[in-house]
Amino acid sequence: MAGKTQANDIDKYIASFPKDVKPYLEAMRKTIKSAAPGADEAMAYGIPTFKLRGRNLVHFAAFKSHVGFYPTPSAIIAFKKELAPYKQSKGAVQFPIDKPIPLDIVKEIVKYRVRENES
Repeated sequence: MAGKTQANDIDKYIASFPKDVKPYLEAMRKTIKSAAPGADEAMAYGIPTFKLRGRNLVHFAAFKSHVGFYPTPSAIIAFKKELAPYKQSKGAVQFPIDKPIPLDIVKEIVKYRVRENES
């Protein structure tokens, strides 16, 4: 699903998805904004991105069966235990669409990335 549109902002990106997927994307966006209030919204690589001081902080995207969250490899390593139940790769984690997204973990990861970005 990601990249199915050429959305140039996060509102258009979210609007391009079916109504059953939109709440997941809106929840991710709200959680990231609350954990990184100084971050700017952008689109990068065709997906929603949050930037802090001009540098990528985190990305997220919707796919057929999951929401992808891209907090960088360092965050995946730092939260290895918390993310263990989810499919992962070097810099990404997949949250299945048929289960609630662990927004508390997302929030802590974003806060970690803010600290990392500021140092």
